Amino acid sequence: MYFLALAADFDGTIARNGFVDDATSEALKSLKESGRRLILVTGRQLGELADTFLGYGVFDRIVAENGAVVHDPTAKQTTLVCQSPLPGFVAALKARHIEPLSIGDCIVATWEPNEKAVLEIIREQGLGLQISFNKGAVMVLPSGVNKATGLKRALDDLELSPHNVVAVGDAENDFPFLRMCGCAVAVANALPSVKEAADVVLDKPRGDGVRNLVDRICRDDAAIAPGTKRAIRVGQDRDGRAFTIDPEEGCALVAGSSGIGKSTLATALTERMQEAEFQFCVFDPEGDYDDLDHAVSVGGIKEPPNRAQLLKLLHKVDANVVVNTQAISVEDRPPFFAKLFPHFSSLRAETGRPHWLLIDEAHHLLPQRREGLERVLPNDLRAAILITVHPEAVAVEVLDSVKTVFALGEGAADVISCFSRAIGAAPPASFPAFDPEEEVLAYSVRDGRVTPVIPDRPKHMQKRHSRKYAEGQLGEDRSFWFRGPDNALNLRAQNLTIFLQMADGVDDRTWEFHRRAGHYSEWFRTAIKDKGLADEAAGIEQDASFDPRESRSGIREAVLARYTAPVKSDEH
Repeated sequence: MYFLALAADFDGTIARNGFVDDATSEALKSLKESGRRLILVTGRQLGELADTFLGYGVFDRIVAENGAVVHDPTAKQTTLVCQSPLPGFVAALKARHIEPLSIGDCIVATWEPNEKAVLEIIREQGLGLQISFNKGAVMVLPSGVNKATGLKRALDDLELSPHNVVAVGDAENDFPFLRMCGCAVAVANALPSVKEAADVVLDKPRGDGVRNLVDRICRDDAAIAPGTKRAIRVGQDRDGRAFTIDPEEGCALVAGSSGIGKSTLATALTERMQEAEFQFCVFDPEGDYDDLDHAVSVGGIKEPPNRAQLLKLLHKVDANVVVNTQAISVEDRPPFFAKLFPHFSSLRAETGRPHWLLIDEAHHLLPQRREGLERVLPNDLRAAILITVHPEAVAVEVLDSVKTVFALGEGAADVISCFSRAIGAAPPASFPAFDPEEEVLAYSVRDGRVTPVIPDRPKHMQKRHSRKYAEGQLGEDRSFWFRGPDNALNLRAQNLTIFLQMADGVDDRTWEFHRRAGHYSEWFRTAIKDKGLADEAAGIEQDASFDPRESRSGIREAVLARYTAPVKSDEH
């Protein structure tokens, strides 16, 4: 299920002349029985609603008084979103003989054409109040309070995102909450302006239309709204058209060799998710995403992620989370992820969140031939972005869910071909020419089309992960290995601190072998992902006038200038 709740207006939507017919009540009950939530969003006061609609208890929350009051029928608890009407304001209305006049817990209501007199009193008293209309009704509330603010409070209580809500209404005061939801629906009797703004316009009015909507939600909820409302922009093609991915269409794979921009592309995607208020969770084995400005990091170099803390954060609608597993040994990271994944799946089933899951080092966390992997993964994995150097090493059960491959670098065509063979499909017969410095190749598994895409760049580039590279535990495939010209050594440097220690200790012959082969700059460029350090090291490697002592000293100074000093300053 993608849409996990229905937010419905009362008068003119589920009700006709204040009455909800039996067939509509039964339809609402059936939607509730499907596991979804119901929220009633009305301008009426609670007492008035209870007298009119005896079946209101089917709703999980009631947003009343045009968003100012949120009521939980089960717990019988009522929350006021704003302050009650000021006595002086009410007295002035009565003194002007404004009738009819209704005073609620927060709302003051009358009818047209009384809005002119009401507005005059608001101005005279200098009050921060606003007037809303509903087909002739005039409603007065504090500025900023409307059906959207009330619905947001109700959804927070239910741990639901507006993206996973279908909203249906008919009148002017429904605009705010219709706009905020993942799918805005207008009944056939809605005002023309409401229909124009809606994603879906029903063929039938009021209860008849709502019953049809309930049926459509139960049959195929994701097909109701256009996919463009769910889509995340990746970049644009050469004609300037936006290139997007839809979470309901499956997974995306970001693949290519080390150090060519996979994490940069993934970071840009998280920014798009944040802007659209989609919740995301990054599973980050190497600490590449620890400095995202719009996410909370759980775990780090010295402390493994706390599972309870992680899940508590994910239950918050607005919290994005990075799960940093650097403190967990490389071999223990896949089991840790496997134990977490059922929690992600359960939370998604209940709330639709996190909307996106980004899995870095996917070839390691979701490897081929991992026993029991099929028990923790859903049959059709969706809304996940897999990031890897080795797509062929990712479990086939996972690759079968991939619908779009983004291949980076000069070897992009080989990446797509490798992926195709891994899932037992024929690779594309040909590939378009593209600029690997500016473009990526986007391969659609469904139709076989390969499109050069200019990816969006992150607005805030990731900070240099000083502590990670200076003190962290890089995996074996990303560590530096001092082996020497005869392959007689097997010394692993899993971070820059250990690299410098070993550089001081190895014999001159070993040091010079790796220097002349350009191994140091290659490691800095691909594993440490620092082009500036790599370029400086390459200059030292290529300078034949340096003896072993001078070259060691030059590379040491280049590393310390970029990493060790920041690490020490962070600790004080």
